[in-house]
Amino acid sequence: MSNATAAARRLPWLEPGALERARLRVVPRRRVRTSGLPFVLLVSLILVGGVVALLMFNTSMQAASFTQARLEKQATTLAARQQALEMQLEGLRDPQNVAAAAAKQGMVIPASVAMLQVDTGKVLGSAAAADGTYTPPLWVKVRKPTFN
Repeated sequence: MSNATAAARRLPWLEPGALERARLRVVPRRRVRTSGLPFVLLVSLILVGGVVALLMFNTSMQAASFTQARLEKQATTLAARQQALEMQLEGLRDPQNVAAAAAKQGMVIPASVAMLQVDTGKVLGSAAAADGTYTPPLWVKVRKPTFN
């Protein structure tokens, strides 16, 4: 046997027909045209959803703004009313008004008073009936209280 025949038996790809069969060819790629419609729909849906969400957010912020303005007006009105009531209360607590109301009900200033010491049970001073003729002095002597 010759060397070529032995080589052909050992290497079958060296045969002339095998080389023709084994040659690589460039196969054209199949072009598949995909539609751009799903992508366009997705982007459009995201944009429309964003615009709707932004519109709803803006609407809720406007409603909150109106509520805030209404509550601020109500708070101002209530603060003014509270101040007016406090001024009216201070006027009613005025000693002159209290004395006038007491005189209207027939109360008079007593000439002498008696006080009760709660812890000892002793009566200090002597009580007398008030007749309405007593006028208290302008400057009352005030004793400094003593604590036992």
